[in-house]
Amino acid sequence: MLTCKQFLQELDEYLEKSLDPAEYAELHKHVSECPNCFVVCDTTEKTVRVFKGMDCKPVPDDIRARLMDAVEKKMREKSGREDPPGAPTS
Repeated sequence: MLTCKQFLQELDEYLEKSLDPAEYAELHKHVSECPNCFVVCDTTEKTVRVFKGMDCKPVPDDIRARLMDAVEKKMREKSGREDPPGAPTS
């Protein structure tokens, strides 16, 4: 019997219908019988459909720079490194 965790690991392939027929049938059976996985699957499918219809918009340079600074800061914190001397702080 398929678990919810196994279903979620295969959700992308299930939604893309890129599984072989037997695997797809097993996942479809699970999502048809499991209300929690049905909600996750249905919500994900609707979200993907909405975003596929949207045009990509460029990220403004100032926002991109702030985002990259935040990511770099978080990576330094995780690795235990300090900011190099003279590095900008936020």
